[in-house]
This record gives sequence, structure tokens and C-alpha cells, in this order.
Amino acid sequence: MAIAGRSEDSLAADSVADALREAAFVRLLASDDSDSLAAAGLLGRALAERGTPFQARVAGQLVGATDDATTVHIGFEGGDLSLPLEQPASETAFGVARDLDCDPDPVLALAGMGEALEGTSAFEDARGQGVVERRPGVAVPVADLTDGLAHTTLVHAPFSGDEEATAAALDGRDDPREVASLLALSVANTDGATPRAAESVARALRPYAITAGESAVSGRCETVGGYADVLRASAREQPGVGLALALGYDAWDAALAAWRTHGTRTHAALREATTERHRGVFVARVDDAPLATTARLLCDFRSPEPIALAVSETRAAAAATEDTDLGDHMHEAGAAAGGDGDGSARRGRARFENADEFVSAFREALP
Repeated sequence: MAIAGRSEDSLAADSVADALREAAFVRLLASDDSDSLAAAGLLGRALAERGTPFQARVAGQLVGATDDATTVHIGFEGGDLSLPLEQPASETAFGVARDLDCDPDPVLALAGMGEALEGTSAFEDARGQGVVERRPGVAVPVADLTDGLAHTTLVHAPFSGDEEATAAALDGRDDPREVASLLALSVANTDGATPRAAESVARALRPYAITAGESAVSGRCETVGGYADVLRASAREQPGVGLALALGYDAWDAALAAWRTHGTRTHAALREATTERHRGVFVARVDDAPLATTARLLCDFRSPEPIALAVSETRAAAAATEDTDLGDHMHEAGAAAGGDGDGSARRGRARFENADEFVSAFREALP
């Protein structure tokens, strides 16, 4: 129960800040997503500002606490401390940094949150500092629209992943409103698009531009949404690079390279996948692909069912349109196929020995 006048979020930030204030050494373990990466960056920068020694890395699985460090799990439970999973980790980390009397980067926090920015402390700080402003156009990280639209993983359009096809589709257009309209129409009218695609593309339109400030990407990254996309892609393609960027190091060029590779691989996988439609789940069989990103885009732009499942020979990722205890279903199906799985209400991943057995078990696990 919250104390009168205090939100649950602020209480969580207080408790984490109290523990970190007394810590002699901190180990930050972040999940491989933009929110966790941004939160690790915010906490790491705050610890550095206070002179507290720390280590940070992207962890693919739970790691137990150690005797010589205060271990913070970000994006998953465990450790001496874990950021609450009920709200974005980057929002909590922003509050922790402020409670530690540090000056956190609101743009990094907003990039971690990705959506529902308005009303958060980071948004109010960013708006007060004048470092973000809403503008027409599309949420890409770079000024070159061909590059941006070809590699973004915020949407999947007919030209996605192909710079030549993107340039042809743009046909010289550079007016922000025209480009936004082109993207929306391309996504909604392509063969195989679902009604949900028209709603999902809206996340990439009318972005918040990064206009100034002390962020590590100010003057280099165009939009908050583009920053989020680069963080998410690098977290999965080159985790060390993504973490370095979040911590404030000069890793922008390397992170952009990881973002381009990730986008190209994901869009190719979506086009080349063999798909199966079952009751409640749409399955895409892929080879070498970024499974989590493939599942997310499949769910948002191609799946006629509420759950999308991207499956390789020994691994899978899933995304759902609404809360379905997806992580539990992935765990149950993974275990039935000789492996394991985990996740949250709308996201999940698994590893297994036999893909066909896993898909069958997953279908049986659904209510």
C-alpha cells in the first residue's frame, strides 16, 4: 500500500536508492531489451557520479547474488535488488538516480520507456529542459530517411530491410508529413497486413524529436523513438555496444551498425518465414533470425491471431496482443520439448530440443 501522497513507483525508487547509497560495490545485470538497457545506463551513470564502483552487463539468464557486491537485476527478478516489473525499469531507475542526488538523462529514460511517455517524471524533466518536442514525420534515429525507414524495427513495410526498395518508395520525398503518410499507407495496404497493422504503425509517427541537452546522443540521434529502436536492436545484436551507449560512452556509430544489421536480418526473416495458422497462435518458422524482434513485428503487422510465435530449430520467441501469461506457456512448452522457457504476460522465449514438439506443446498450453 502506498503512503499518502506517494506513488508505488516513488516508493520503489526510494528503497532501491537507499540500498545503493550504502553499497560498496554494485553489479548491474540487465535483460536484453531497451528498457532494461536504459535503466542500467541510468543507474550506472548515477553510481559513477557518486564514485561507487560498479560492473554492468547484459545477462541472458538469472544470476544469483554474490558476497562482494550488491546485485541489481533489471528486467527480471532475483538478485539483492530487482527493479519492479509492474512499470518500466527505466522510469524507476530515473527516480532512483534523482533520489541519489544525481542528474539523470531524461532522454535516455524516455528511450527506455518507448511508449506512454507523457505524465512521467522523465517526460516532465525533458519538456522543462526543452530537450524534446513533438513533430510530424517518422521515428527514426538518423536524418537520412532511406537509411532510417529501411532499417527501423518499429514497423514492417513492403520495403523494410532493403535500402534500394526504400529509396524507390520514397521517390525523393522528404516532407515529414508526406513520408509519414507514405509509411502508414504502405503498411496498411500491403498483402498480408492485418487490421492491427494500421494501429501499430502509429507508434512510429509524430515522434518526439531530440532537440538539445546533455544526452550521449544529442546532436546525433533524431528522435526518442529512434533512440529506443537503436537501444533495443543493439541489446540483442551487440549487447556490449548497447550497454556502452546507455552508460554514456561514445558508441553511437557501433550501435547504429548493430541496428542496421538487426533490422536487415529481422525483415528478411519475416519475408522468408514459413507460416502456420492455428487457433490462437500464428507460427513463423525461421532460420537465423532475431527471434524476439521477429515475433514482435509478426504480432503487430502480420499475425491474424493474438499470439505470434517465431520458431527456429532450437529456440523460439513469442509476442501477444494482450496479457495471456505467455511466459508461463513458454516455460511449459519448452519443458515438454526437452528445454525451458520464461517471459512475461505478453513476451516469452524458450529453448528446446525439437521444434515440432515445442509448437505442439505450446498450442496445448494455451487456454
